[in-house]
Amino acid sequence: MMRGGMGNMNNMMKQMQKMQKQMEQAQNELNERTFVGTAGGGMVTVTANGLKQIVEVTIKEDVVDPEDIEMLQDLVLTATNDAIKQIEDETAKTMGQFTKGMNIPGLF
Repeated sequence: MMRGGMGNMNNMMKQMQKMQKQMEQAQNELNERTFVGTAGGGMVTVTANGLKQIVEVTIKEDVVDPEDIEMLQDLVLTATNDAIKQIEDETAKTMGQFTKGMNIPGLF
């Protein structure tokens, strides 16, 4: 009985190690992806990587109005939040496949 238990434990450990490697690979792939948030019908775009680092901000000249700086600030904020939401949604979807059926606090 004891030997069978150890074999199952070793098998389970191998499965956990395999899953951990797959999780690391999936996270690395997410980190390398880019996500583009937009606002104002594409007048402002914000590009971020999977680490939630903003790597580019593009503002079309037509939206720049010295009389209405607040609108431009709002568009940049909206586009940034859009990019971050896309990252969070994709992270939850991608990493959630590894924790399906598990009830582990602190994991996706």
